[in-house]
Amino acid sequence: MDRPASDSAPERLRTLPSWLLTQTALPAHRLVSEQLAAVGARGYHFRLLTTLDEFGAASQATLGRRSGIHLSDVVAAVNELADGGFVRRSPDPSDRRRNVITITAAGRQRLRELADVLASVQDELLAPLSTPEREELVRLLTVLLEHHGRG
Repeated sequence: MDRPASDSAPERLRTLPSWLLTQTALPAHRLVSEQLAAVGARGYHFRLLTTLDEFGAASQATLGRRSGIHLSDVVAAVNELADGGFVRRSPDPSDRRRNVITITAAGRQRLRELADVLASVQDELLAPLSTPEREELVRLLTVLLEHHGRG
């Protein structure tokens, strides 16, 4: 007889927050990847578009730092977004060796679409939690991220 995944792991693991976070990250990543792929997008697309929308035009290196994406992955994702007309790449007037990336009107529309997809993912992932529990989870995870230098 199959037991729920949480019951199939040893008790010592089921009481480790690090193990619980890792195990929860797996379905979260799968849900995000699958739902974004269904609309022809990737998580990097959302991260870059939301970073541009919030902070404005930036170099690829700055985008990488702000979004937490490695520079080589930023370049590939910016290429994909530029091919779709969601961002515009132009030479940096202060340093012609650098590109400045700007979100376009189509990029803002795409960001709204992806935000809707991700809102649905959050609802699916966090289905067993009440609204106050979801808010508390976000608060606690934010505390952990800030403590470890990623907030």
